[in-house]
Amino acid sequence: MTEPIFFDSWAGVARVLVVGLAAYGLLIVMLRASGKRTLSKMNAFDLVVTVALGSTLATVLLSPSVPLVEGVVALALLVCLQDAITWLSVRVPTVQDLVRSEPTPLLHEGRLLDGALKRQRVTQDEVRAALRQGGLDDPASARSVVLETDGSLTVIPR
Repeated sequence: MTEPIFFDSWAGVARVLVVGLAAYGLLIVMLRASGKRTLSKMNAFDLVVTVALGSTLATVLLSPSVPLVEGVVALALLVCLQDAITWLSVRVPTVQDLVRSEPTPLLHEGRLLDGALKRQRVTQDEVRAALRQGGLDDPASARSVVLETDGSLTVIPR
């Protein structure tokens, strides 16, 4: 027997509505309690946690085999782990080195740094686009372009 494509039952729809409202509400409470840093656009580590939260919420909503309490515990665990890692990374340099990257100069005094571009997998065109967004039309008019820890490019004019 095949699984229904468009509609299964009103009970399934009701479950998604009830569990969705409860899980979403509890997730908002947890995120507010944990502070702004939990969902910040800081680095790849934070992005992974954000994606994991979304994936967990989707699983709780759509999988009838995952009870609401287990899903909320999973969400709370992710939020608590994120909070613990960020707390530790501020206080323990070794932890900070594991989860944080350093900003990387990609252009210095108007010259593209080919080695840094290759290591960071950034193209010259992406640097030129950042320069244009920063109002500069020539690399020589920039003191530097830096790849920030969140993946954005910062242009520092001369």
